Amino acid sequence: MSTRGNTRGVVYVHSSPSAVCPHVEWAISGTLGGRVELRWTAQPAAPGQLRAECGWRGPAGTGGKLASALKAWPMVRFEVAEEPSQGVDGERFCYAPGLGLWHGRTSANGDIVVGEDQLRTLVAKCRAGEQLAHKLDELLGANWDEALEPFRHAGDGAPVTWLHQVG
Repeated sequence: MSTRGNTRGVVYVHSSPSAVCPHVEWAISGTLGGRVELRWTAQPAAPGQLRAECGWRGPAGTGGKLASALKAWPMVRFEVAEEPSQGVDGERFCYAPGLGLWHGRTSANGDIVVGEDQLRTLVAKCRAGEQLAHKLDELLGANWDEALEPFRHAGDGAPVTWLHQVG
């Protein structure tokens, strides 16, 4: 039994074909242990696609479980954010077709946290400045941010549904 505390987070489904939307809801429902019905709206950055977002509450680690469930549909663009909780860093997961899944730890203000060991490994492997800059961009999820940014802005002002994990 886990001693990790409860936290909250948000799932942003930036774009999904309409035929896949019920599968996305089932994936979130299965992870949270209760029926989820999202409010889908048009995604202006991808005509013919839909977007939705929902807040959730559950045990620490729920964000990773949600990301794992959602990546089963490689045509869906999404982000899952989990807030830090007692003794547990926050996390952000980003998925973009062609790039796959990216994961980073986050601080209380949402910044990506790069650990000391990660930096030491980079410095040991990368002696050229350009190579180091490229690897730092990878750690910070720069390619995912670039791929998802047009979809984030297209969703500004969209409704958010709050969900709670059952059990």
